[in-house]
Amino acid sequence: MLNAEEFGRLFEAFERTAFRLEMLSVYSVEDEHEEFERFLAGGDMGPDWDDNPWVRSMTDKGKQVSRVHVLRSPLTDYLRYELAAYPGNIAAGETIGIIDLSEQAVTGLPDHDFWLFDDQDVYRMHYTPEGAFTGAELLPAHRLAEYQDYRDRALAEAVPFADYRERHH
Repeated sequence: MLNAEEFGRLFEAFERTAFRLEMLSVYSVEDEHEEFERFLAGGDMGPDWDDNPWVRSMTDKGKQVSRVHVLRSPLTDYLRYELAAYPGNIAAGETIGIIDLSEQAVTGLPDHDFWLFDDQDVYRMHYTPEGAFTGAELLPAHRLAEYQDYRDRALAEAVPFADYRERHH
């Protein structure tokens, strides 16, 4: 099981593609607490929200970063915060899709988050019930096709973020 620092190094090491499936309605990320409180108070979110530098650090090297977030309306405060940040991720080159289970029935996806790097390494993400990251587990190679199928199903079912946002604003 990789800790946060070890897992973070994977974003420098992957060569072509990184895909994430997100399933939680709340993530407790220590580095985000102050920003999250500022968001809830209606404060200025700063220039990183216009063009996410973390995403840009990968896409400027020609790497593709994408995610599908599976959620359910009504949104939690955390999801409102995360979705408000997505335009800056998209400006930096990330592709984001949304599956809102209150609008469409989608089956055959796992009940947990994962990252798929370069279409060959799958890491299952582990969190506490409160959404705090506890580690990333490299899954064995024989599970790769299963997670590629999950990715393909999620991408096929997802609504582009811009379309989702237009319908909900």
